[in-house]
Amino acid sequence: MNALCTTRLLVGSVFCLAITQSLHSDTKPAVSRDAATRPVGVVDIGSRRELFVDGSLIESLDGARRRLHHPIPREIAIVHDAPWEGAGSGYHTVIHDGDVYRMYHRGSALGVKDGRLKAGKQVYCYAESRDGIHWKKPNLGLFAYNGSKDNNIVWDGVGVHNFSPFLDQRADCPADARFKALAGTAQEGGLFAFKSADGIHWSLMQKDPVVTKGAFDSQNLAFWDPTAGKYRAYFRTFTKGVTTGKVWKPAGYRAIRTASSADFLAWNEEADLTYEDSPVEHLYTNQIGPYFRAPHILIGFPTRYVERGWSASMRALPQLEDRQQRAAANLRYGTALTEGLLMASRNGVHFERWNEAFLRPGPQRPETWLYGHQYIAWHAVETESSLPGAPREMSLYASEGSWTGTSNAMRRYTLRLDGFVSVNGPWKGGELITKPLQFEGRRLSLNFATSAAGSVRVEIQGVDGKPISGFALKDCPETFGDTLDRTVEWNENSNVEKLSGKPVRLRFVLKDADLYSFQFTNDAPK
Repeated sequence: MNALCTTRLLVGSVFCLAITQSLHSDTKPAVSRDAATRPVGVVDIGSRRELFVDGSLIESLDGARRRLHHPIPREIAIVHDAPWEGAGSGYHTVIHDGDVYRMYHRGSALGVKDGRLKAGKQVYCYAESRDGIHWKKPNLGLFAYNGSKDNNIVWDGVGVHNFSPFLDQRADCPADARFKALAGTAQEGGLFAFKSADGIHWSLMQKDPVVTKGAFDSQNLAFWDPTAGKYRAYFRTFTKGVTTGKVWKPAGYRAIRTASSADFLAWNEEADLTYEDSPVEHLYTNQIGPYFRAPHILIGFPTRYVERGWSASMRALPQLEDRQQRAAANLRYGTALTEGLLMASRNGVHFERWNEAFLRPGPQRPETWLYGHQYIAWHAVETESSLPGAPREMSLYASEGSWTGTSNAMRRYTLRLDGFVSVNGPWKGGELITKPLQFEGRRLSLNFATSAAGSVRVEIQGVDGKPISGFALKDCPETFGDTLDRTVEWNENSNVEKLSGKPVRLRFVLKDADLYSFQFTNDAPK
């Protein structure tokens, strides 16, 4: 096992450092080794869907491993080519709201021309889709740009640098505040609270900022956490800053800070994020939020920033002339690279991060392998599969092209539902045994994939590790296929209700198979 060191996550528009020992493959050890965050005794999972994006429920792995999966590139979803959008478009948010998908992003002509940095007016823009695949820019008619309101600008005012809305899932949320956002910069005095009834027409909830100590020069996020029963915010800060009047003066190193609130206006319980298994590297945005199929797990897609400098490999990357122009303005504009990572937490403060890239730059082609590439939009959303009859999947969106020319774009990527990480058993076989669990439900559902010759079998044990009569491995036939929802049977019996509420362990035996998630439920199979 690798040595563990708790670190600060360092994110934002300028790099920061997190230091510990690094893993050097795309696999992870089974269990968190921070004693302060390990579950103690029996873990009550109720009827929650449980993923393996972290190791908190795994007691042991024998011949099996946790494997990171990677999104599959699809079509260009949208091109930011309007005069008010431009090559500096960024800080994207995607919201699945019933039968509408909403996309928000900053528009900016930020870029490099003739070796000089240029920056234009910033506005926040809006697009929408009925399927998450085909996007349109509605003419909103709300804000003027160069004298005309014929545009898709959704906000122009304080906080326009990093305006990132969310759909408030709080049960008693007032209708006029169904959408909310935190946005602002240190120069503006901090983060301001916004509300909207429709996600289009926005107003301030109060005239003064609600969070004032921080740097905020990143995509500052907030959302309702249904598991914790409070709002959470994640924003850029300097951990050793000082306050002069209303201005926060950064000093020391950059980090992500989280805070919580009961009403979205008074924020407290501030804490810097801690990490395990983090290498020495630079990280930017965090993109943290509840996973929509398992909201007790917070998942983030931070951006890794790497300064490579000039080398033969750098000169072999696409668009050398444009790269040289950007480097003439500042070396890092031309020779830095960015890509997407994956991290997860169950308490909102301590995260397990995969150090291997979740979203690599991919095949060398125009508008890739550059600073600004592979910034993942906040939120993965559920969409239809392009394969007829196949189950629904996740769509993620990440940036291509930046800093050069008059536009950039977002490409759509897809991933299996729950498909961030699997427990993989090779052809020779492997096993997973969970920590003691307590569940509610009548059946055990698996999200898994096998080869034609592979299989999954499940044994339910007592906490002493002994098989429970009728639920032993010998009673469970080989299960095979590739599905999001398969009910496990033992001797043609799938009813586990008599074990509901009792402490048990699960033993998964995998052969040429990937197990993505499991859930005890009373619902009928879909």
